[in-house]
Amino acid sequence: MYDYLIVGAGLYGAVFAQVMTGQGKRCLVIDRRKHIGGNIYTSVKDGIVIHQYGAHIFHTSNDEVWKYINRFARFNHFVNSPLAYSKGKIYNLPFNMNTFNRLWGVITPDEAREKIAEQCAEYRFERPSNLEEQALQLCGKDIYHLFIKEYTEKQWGRKAHLLPASIIKRIPLRLTYDNNYFDDVYQGIPIGGYHGLVQNLLEGIPVYTEVDYLKNRGEWDSKARRVLFTGCIDEYYNHCFGQLSYRSLRFEHEHLDKADFQGNAVVNYNDADVPFTRIIEHKHFEFGRQSTTWITKEYPQAYEKGMEPFYPIRDAENLKRLEKYNELAASTPRVLFGGRLGLYAYMDMDDTIEAAMMMVKQELNSKGV
Repeated sequence: MYDYLIVGAGLYGAVFAQVMTGQGKRCLVIDRRKHIGGNIYTSVKDGIVIHQYGAHIFHTSNDEVWKYINRFARFNHFVNSPLAYSKGKIYNLPFNMNTFNRLWGVITPDEAREKIAEQCAEYRFERPSNLEEQALQLCGKDIYHLFIKEYTEKQWGRKAHLLPASIIKRIPLRLTYDNNYFDDVYQGIPIGGYHGLVQNLLEGIPVYTEVDYLKNRGEWDSKARRVLFTGCIDEYYNHCFGQLSYRSLRFEHEHLDKADFQGNAVVNYNDADVPFTRIIEHKHFEFGRQSTTWITKEYPQAYEKGMEPFYPIRDAENLKRLEKYNELAASTPRVLFGGRLGLYAYMDMDDTIEAAMMMVKQELNSKGV
């Protein structure tokens, strides 16, 4: 009945389905969750849009992606300017002149540049062998110990000297008084939340939720000529080469009878003795003036079966295992793999949209499609 069965109603699957439908292809979308939207799903409580799976701020410098996504939602002008709580003080993120002034009392870019160079000079590694060495060489001891070490160890559940250096390729040290976290040309959040955006992407396309494809894949496969699978690639192949490693998250949502809790959308908690990594106050994403507020605490945790896998642990062992799965996927011509789980990659939303659009182009240009 269908050209494509799309397993997963997250952003990747929704964009693929929308673009393919626009090209005259018949698409069917299924998802094992109770809702569409995947991890960008939002709901509304007490007039406040709640990001159910953590903060998602859309940002991109890709004109094609920005033009495309604005067909399905109107975006506000939210600018991501998170704060960091460390050792009893609040600092601005990303690391900029406001941060350096608070940390060292410096006022000019030259003073900050000199202080950073002085601290980095203490650490010279020909080839950093782990995250700790990499970070110390890039930013020095003060920034590393206040902002990076304990937060990162909470996030990944491992000591920093046991994490690969590749996790931190660079550390943005800005010598301006600019708290905008992203450098992208476009930035904002869909007015009313992401749920409406995904609904608009999937308008007119049959969607079934609370469906576990892997429990009855034969029946679902029979409904379409080709399958796009956006779940875990190792799970699709019954973990035949072993299970890929992930980190998961637990979210605690709380309604507070006060107009404002923290005065900012996102505050990171760096200290090891605080079990969560950040608190999100949702109303600030849309400049809300409600008399009450909703907050969410994020707790990193080890991934176990039945949990949502959020962050792939792309160390040498897992990448070697992934290579075997990719080789197997290449020999499964009827099935496509996409999205952060299908590709075992961390992807921003604009990267996700671009990748889905590219897959459509590749499919349409291939023979027999």
